[in-house]
Amino acid sequence: MLRKPATNLAASLGGTRRSISVQSLLHGSPEAKKAGEADVLQHSRLVGRGKYIHGFEIHKVKPDKTDEYKKAAERYYTGVKDDAGLNVKLTGSWETLVGEQDTFFHILEYENYGGYDKTTQLLKTSAHLEAYRAMLPFINSRSSQLNQEFAFFPSAPPRAQGGIFELRSYQLKPGTLLEWENAWRRGIDARRKFVAPVGAWFSQVGRLHQVHHMWQYPNLEARKETREKAWQLDGWAETVDKTAQLAKFMDAFVLSPLPYSPLK
Repeated sequence: MLRKPATNLAASLGGTRRSISVQSLLHGSPEAKKAGEADVLQHSRLVGRGKYIHGFEIHKVKPDKTDEYKKAAERYYTGVKDDAGLNVKLTGSWETLVGEQDTFFHILEYENYGGYDKTTQLLKTSAHLEAYRAMLPFINSRSSQLNQEFAFFPSAPPRAQGGIFELRSYQLKPGTLLEWENAWRRGIDARRKFVAPVGAWFSQVGRLHQVHHMWQYPNLEARKETREKAWQLDGWAETVDKTAQLAKFMDAFVLSPLPYSPLK
């Protein structure tokens, strides 16, 4: 997608002389809102870690074909994970327990966009392509999204702690990513006291203005107790209140890791 630099946006608004800064775009100022949706690259430099790109692959599977899909997905994603020549890592694979049923999440870690380009080209000409196609008869729909990690919240390495995962997704109001990151970063230490984070990302390609973060708990009761403890600490209530004001809507999915998932 072609992106206009911020300096050209002002000129496109009737030739006004007042420039629109990157900060105003990020914070949702009146100038930014008047300019409409603006996709500015600098936000990723301000809040992103910048080292990796994480591809979210979401498959909505035919309800009567989940067992067949799981076998085909294990063949494909295990093959990709174990192929050192692809230069890609499988962060994890999960099945939805609570949320959109018969939905599976796969997160792949690429060495930035150059790595993504290289890996996807290699996949098109490798034996893995046949394994990927073998999944397709069992899938109703597919979607993908490229995300970058928040700088303060790198993804967890492979581990096997057991239990469940929670993926929380927020659709932000356009222009509020930096404000959301600042509020959330200040309050996240309250959660870290009780549960180790898995990862946090913001979207760059696909559905835009989205942020995701993932947590792992022994079970839903432990999740409830952990969240209640966090509310007792200074800063967490303010973080929730502030970030909720910046979101248009949000989702919480409870996930179960698949047997071959590096994170489980």
